[in-house]
Amino acid sequence: MPIPFVGSLVAFVVALLVGGFAIYVSARTVADVDDYGRAVVTALLGALGWAVVSWIPLIGPIVALIVWIGVLKWRYPGGWGAAAVMGLVAWVAALLILFVVNVAFGVGIGAFGVPGA
Repeated sequence: MPIPFVGSLVAFVVALLVGGFAIYVSARTVADVDDYGRAVVTALLGALGWAVVSWIPLIGPIVALIVWIGVLKWRYPGGWGAAAVMGLVAWVAALLILFVVNVAFGVGIGAFGVPGA
């Protein structure tokens, strides 16, 4: 197994766990759901949904955001409004987590499964 693959795999797993933690924070705050594993799976599904439709010219990012919020709605209780608030809280949480982690450890990781983070 080549070393670059291992590094990429580790980076992916860390980014997925960060994205999952941001969704976990939003799920705890908005939907009162305490399940980190569910949040990590939601991050993965949301990222896949985003990837499938974001390539569409002109409207791709808007459709992708609706799909991502739809994944949150599907995975957690509440309607579209609650899912949109969850998405906003997850995005803010991801930015805060990434700021702290990247400053504290001097790394440049992202949050897989949270658009724009």
